[in-house]
Amino acid sequence: MKFRKKPVTIDAVQWTGENWEEIRSFARDSGGASLLEGPYPNGEVRVKTLEDGTGELQVSHVASRGDWIVKGVRGEFYAVKPDIFAATYERA
Repeated sequence: MKFRKKPVTIDAVQWTGENWEEIRSFARDSGGASLLEGPYPNGEVRVKTLEDGTGELQVSHVASRGDWIVKGVRGEFYAVKPDIFAATYERA
């Protein structure tokens, strides 16, 4: 079977390595807690997502400079590589 992605408008901010406060402010949950950790010395930030799990099952989602931090349709956040972002999204 084939499926087509439903058209949906998303919010996103590109991580430049220089805009930590902007993305930290953007990626907050409904309680106001930041859903990002970092930035680390290598310029990466960790994005807490719905898939992260807890304890030993916790998964790291890492955004490098140039990646987009996207807020999904359920209020979740995730990182998207620039080429995938360009192929998937267009300015609304």
